[in-house]
Amino acid sequence: MPTVAPLDLEGHVVAVHFLGDTPFFATAAGEIRRLDGGEKVTEAHNGLLTCIKDPFSASLLTGGEDGRVMRIAADGSTTQIADAPRKWINVVAGGPQGAVAYAHGKSSVVVLADGTVKEFAEERTVEALAFAPKGLRIAAARYNGVSLHWVNTQLPAADLDWKGAHTGVTFSPDGRFLVTTMQENALHGWKLDGKAGEARHMRMTGYPAKVKSYSWSPKGKWLATSGAPAAIVWPFSAKDGPMGKAPLELGTRANILATCVAFHPVEEVLAIGFIDGMILGVRVGDGKEALLRRPGKGAITSMSWSGNGKLVAFGSEAGDCGVIDISA
Repeated sequence: MPTVAPLDLEGHVVAVHFLGDTPFFATAAGEIRRLDGGEKVTEAHNGLLTCIKDPFSASLLTGGEDGRVMRIAADGSTTQIADAPRKWINVVAGGPQGAVAYAHGKSSVVVLADGTVKEFAEERTVEALAFAPKGLRIAAARYNGVSLHWVNTQLPAADLDWKGAHTGVTFSPDGRFLVTTMQENALHGWKLDGKAGEARHMRMTGYPAKVKSYSWSPKGKWLATSGAPAAIVWPFSAKDGPMGKAPLELGTRANILATCVAFHPVEEVLAIGFIDGMILGVRVGDGKEALLRRPGKGAITSMSWSGNGKLVAFGSEAGDCGVIDISA
């Protein structure tokens, strides 16, 4: 049985991430706590709203009620990327070549590594941002679709339209697909590698609840999502992705909602957190399950794997958090 080391933190944990094999816990108060030969604290914000792992570097990116965007290095040191006084920054994204994006209101802002700032006006409030895996291209999710911007060109935005509120956005690791989470109980996707200006739609529906968590498998063959009494895992290895294909349902539990999903960094193994605090590890190939954590306080809202794939850090909406050693 894996061993669980609980961590007692005051206040709500917004996100948990690993940089290498060191777990970081970001609290709503603005503290970034890391377990690195003992508990160490970095004061990042006066009120933290978002904390993500930069997919292109060994650092975290945060946004806060103080209007600042910060980069947190593995040793806990901080660098201010942007300062937007009187704005609440709850949308950030990390990109290639040290680029960082953030949003406030109807603006998407990209800060390049040399400090150059590019701002893009949107028709609606920006709900989420994501960089494409290659090239400096950014997607901004908003009401009625997504805007795609090439950061270093004067080309007009490419608009991917679909009615409804798009609340999250992600590119597939190979850049061929773009998927959004929606305010309704659904995902929407576009296949991007068609002819110029042509993007095919993908509808992924049937969820009993909103999709609040998603995770790509290491090579991008699968996209796992929350929002049902199992992890719903869509196949993306075929030319047309999940079009016309049924998803896998992993870790099925009767009427107990999966609230958080996180793929192992190397293997096709998925950690699934549930509304009752339980965490399961499930192998995609054969559906084999391992109990990683028994039910506890609060829905699991954030999970992350260590770089060596032996530890899972978690946080719940009730403030429960900790680290699971699955090699024990």
